[in-house]
Order: sequence, then C-alpha cells, then structure tokens
Amino acid sequence: MFFNKKESSDKKKKVIDLFKNHVSLGKVKFYEKYNMNFVMGFREGPWLFDVDGKKKLFNLHSNGGVFNLGHRNKEIIDILKDQLNFYDIGNHHLISKQRAELAAKIADLMPGDLDYTIFGVSGGEAIDLALKLAKGYTKRRKIISAEGGYHGHTGLSVQTGDAKYRTPFLLDSDDYLQIPFNDLDALKKVLDQDVAAVILETIPATLGMPLPKEGYLKEVKKLCEENGTLLILDEVQAGLARTGKLWAFEHFDVIPDIVVLAKGLSGGIYPISATVIDKKLESVFHDDPFIHISTSGGSELGCAVASKVLEISSDVKFLERVNLLSDQFKYELEKLQQKHDGFFKGVRRKGLFIGLELKDNMAGPVLTKTAFDNDLLIVYANNDTSIVQFLPPLIMEDKDMKFVITKLDKAIKQAKLLHPVLKLKEKLFQF
Repeated sequence: MFFNKKESSDKKKKVIDLFKNHVSLGKVKFYEKYNMNFVMGFREGPWLFDVDGKKKLFNLHSNGGVFNLGHRNKEIIDILKDQLNFYDIGNHHLISKQRAELAAKIADLMPGDLDYTIFGVSGGEAIDLALKLAKGYTKRRKIISAEGGYHGHTGLSVQTGDAKYRTPFLLDSDDYLQIPFNDLDALKKVLDQDVAAVILETIPATLGMPLPKEGYLKEVKKLCEENGTLLILDEVQAGLARTGKLWAFEHFDVIPDIVVLAKGLSGGIYPISATVIDKKLESVFHDDPFIHISTSGGSELGCAVASKVLEISSDVKFLERVNLLSDQFKYELEKLQQKHDGFFKGVRRKGLFIGLELKDNMAGPVLTKTAFDNDLLIVYANNDTSIVQFLPPLIMEDKDMKFVITKLDKAIKQAKLLHPVLKLKEKLFQF
C-alpha cells in the first residue's frame, strides 16, 4: 500500500481530534498518555493497519472473538454482497425465510432441546432477553452470576457483572447475586426458591479464562434442575469453534437451558446475536408473540452472514485446524514460559481460548503495552489484570506462528524490564 506521509499524518490528527471532541475524550487521553494512539485504517485477515500507514498490528485479541475468521473475510463479504441484491434488514413483524432457516441451522447444531432462537443485534441485548425469559418462565426474580464474570453493559446484563460496571449508573439490585466461579458450596448457599436462573460464561473471559473444574458445570446444571432454576451459558466469546469444539460447553458434558451467542456470529461484518432456548421456554410467547421484539435483530442480511459463519465454524476440518494451532501454541508458549519463568507463570488454554498467567496485576497492562510496541494486539483481562487474553484468529497460517512467538518473546523481555519501573511510578492503567 502507498501512503503520502504528510497527508496521512494530517488525516490521522483530524480523526483523533474528532474522536476526542465528539466520541470519547477519555479514550484519546489514555492512548496518548501511553503512546498507543493507533487509528484503525485498512484491515485484512489477522492484520490491522494504522490509518497513517506507519504501523500494523497482528490481532491476537480478535475483539473477544468478533474476528475469529479474521478481518474482512472474503467468503463472508461475498455472501453479504450477494444478499444485498435481494434483501435488506427485513421486518420484525413478519415471518422471515432467512430467520427461519438460520434458526433451523442453529437447532441442528445444538444438542438436546435447544430448538428455538430469538435474534438480536448485540450480546448485551441477547443476555437481556435470556434474563427476561428466565424470569418470565419461572415467575422468579433472582439471578445468580459469577464474581468477575461479564455479560454486557445493557440494562439487565450489566446487573450480572461486577459493581464497577453497574454502581456508577445506580443499577445495583438485591435481585442479582454474585458468587465465586468454580465454587459449588457458595452456589448451594444462595440457590433458593426465588432464583430464576444461574448465568455463567462457560469460560469467563474477563475474569482471565479460568477453566471450569472437573464436573463443575454438570453439577451446577443438576442443582439448577433440582431447584427449578434455569442455567444460562454465555458463549459470546467462547463459542463458535474458539475452544476447538463448536460450542465450549461440549467439553464439559452439560446442556444448558439457554445459550447466548454474539460477537463471532457476525463474522466481523454484520452484527447479529442469538438467544437459543430450550423448546419448553418458547411457551412464554404463546399468549402474546409480540411481547419481545428487536427491530434490527436477525436482520435478513445478518442471517446470511451468520449462516456462512456457522458453515465455516462447524466444518470438521476447520475444527481440526483450530486444535492443531492450539497444540502448536501450547508448545511455543511453554517454551516462552520456561524462558521467562517468574514473570510468565502459566497458560490457561482450551483450544485457542488462551490466557497468559503473569506475575501480578501490573504485569498484564505492562505486557499489553510492550506487545503493542512489538506489533501485537493483546489485551489484559479487566477483572483479573494478571492475565492477558490471547485469542489468535482461527484462520491464522503456519507462517504467522514464528512472527507471533518472536514478537511475543521480545514483548515479554521488555515487559520484565518495564514492570518494576511502572510499579513504582504509576497507578495501574486500565482499558
């Protein structure tokens, strides 16, 4: 690509000023403070390029799984272009061929009686519906979630998260309880006859990817069934082949009552989310099928994109490739761990859903910065900043492995040097 350096620099400054004055002053101040004022320009596959052409980043965060299939995936774009010759977002009042076919495909790919899907636009919207539906079906008010978990920033979803996300907006509620993840005794203490649902991320990303203990999710489902409580599993980040299986919960011998999908379902091209429910729950809509609507949810264009995403992600050879990449990363990351022992403490991994365990809560932000300086985009886990989220695009090639590991090695080396300096001089910085 050719860039006129002066024109590109002027263009970048204008974009930053507009963003500062009309979108977020705080974000611009943050990125300028740490010399990370990257402005997204051209993007393709695993790569993001700065609008001024001076820097590129290999995307190892994938925006929490939005870009599982890379940036501007050609197969996805071709599908959308084709559908634009015939369709628009559709009308939520009417029966839709595209929504019907996508919902049927999801049902075929789901186990048990997860036969119905209600479409939305975002993960938060899909979680809100799941919580609404659980309360409507059980006629109970309480929701239990995991401390450090994350399910979105919308009206109901934000109440299932930690206090820092809800308290500033006066959204604390006694109906929403939190317990430690992987702690069955804590669940038993609060699981009473007023609990409508337990909601968990199958593997909590914002908590730093702790894996469920052996039998944990299966026992949670058993306790829920005995109490007449629904189990909601949030697969917004862990689903769609990220863990080496199409659905992360397949690893743990459990079938939830509700599954929530978003992010990667969009193919990084057209936003769409899905709340997939056990067929018994669909009865909530029998008396009045219009008590929940989403004007743009399940856009007919979005349905075409999501259908292609599912076709790609569920392919046996594609899943084999994800697991092969996972094994390769395991080998390479273990070597780096040995080399940088004391700073790089361990790896949490299920497929390409990976958390890098570092020495303390300052280390995650520091490595995020030094990785950026070495052309890698990774982000620490906001609710456990000693963990860096490591989500390689599922479509990365073998040749990319050497680049990523070489750059990560350099970033860790620099982070080890920078870490004690920042720990003395500054407060922990946050995204």
